[in-house]
Amino acid sequence: MNLSNSLNKKAYFFISNIFFILILLVTTSLNAQKKEKRKLVWKEEFNYTGLPNPKKWSYEVGHIRNNEQQYYTNARKENVWVSKGVLAITGRKESFPNEFYSKENPTWKTKDSTTQYTSASINTLGKVGWKYGRIEVKAKLPHGGGIWPAIWMMGTNRTEVGWPKCGEIDIMEFIGNQPKDIYGTMHYPDPNSKANKSNGNKVVAENLEDDFHVYAIEWNEKTIDIYFDNNKYLSFPVDSAGLGDDNPFRKPFYLLLNLAMGANWPGPIDDSVLPQQFLVDYVRVYEKK
Repeated sequence: MNLSNSLNKKAYFFISNIFFILILLVTTSLNAQKKEKRKLVWKEEFNYTGLPNPKKWSYEVGHIRNNEQQYYTNARKENVWVSKGVLAITGRKESFPNEFYSKENPTWKTKDSTTQYTSASINTLGKVGWKYGRIEVKAKLPHGGGIWPAIWMMGTNRTEVGWPKCGEIDIMEFIGNQPKDIYGTMHYPDPNSKANKSNGNKVVAENLEDDFHVYAIEWNEKTIDIYFDNNKYLSFPVDSAGLGDDNPFRKPFYLLLNLAMGANWPGPIDDSVLPQQFLVDYVRVYEKK
C-alpha cells in the first residue's frame, strides 16, 4: 500500500465528512429560521369524535355548481364525520330527498325531487378568512371514475361580488379518471376584459389514494406558490390579476373542503367504487410573525 495515497484518502474522507456536516448544519439552520418566521394562527387537528366543529365549519347544501351530480347534505354523519383524528367526507350512491325541489321553477338544481348521490362540502365562510400566509392541508384522496375532491379557497366577499370577481385558489384538485395528476389553479377576472381567466399547473404522483400528502400554498403580496409535499409546482404573480384594488388576491379568502362527483371534467361516476372517502388529517394556517 502506498502510504501517501492512504493519507490522501483519509484526508479526503475527513474533509468530505466535515463538508457534509456543515451543509447539514446550514440547512437545519435555514429551515429553523424559516419556521421561526411563521406563526400558527389557525388549526383544525380533528382530534375529536363527531360532526365537524361548528365553531370552525359551515356547510354548503344541495346541488351547488358545475352540474355536479352529488347533493351536499347538511351536517349528516353518513357524509361527514370526524373520528380517530381524521375528517372523512364520504361520497355515496343513495336516494336522498332534494329540499330545493321545485315543480314550478325547474333548474338542474331543483328539477328532481330526489338525488341519487350524496356527499359533503364544508367551509370556513362566516367563521374565519385569511389574507396571505401558508395554508396547509394533509389529506388522503379517494379514487375512481367521476370522483372530484378539492381543497380550495374563494374570497370572503363572494356573496357580495360573485364569482369570478371574488377570486379562487385551487390548492388541490383531483379527478379519478386521471389518477396520477394533482392540479393547482388560480381563477380570477381578466383585469382587461373582466372575463374569467385561469392560471394553473399540475404535478404527477403515484398511489395518491394510498398515502397522506401535504397540499399547501404560500401566499404573499407578490406571489401565490402551490406545493405538493415539498414540491413547488406553480408560482403565480399576484399582479397578473390586476394592479388596483379590484385584484381579488389582495383580499381575505375562506377555505373549502369537498368531495364532488360527476360533471363534465371528472366524467361519469363509476358506481362500483362507491362509497369513497376523502380523508383530512389536519388544516394549519401560518402567517408571518
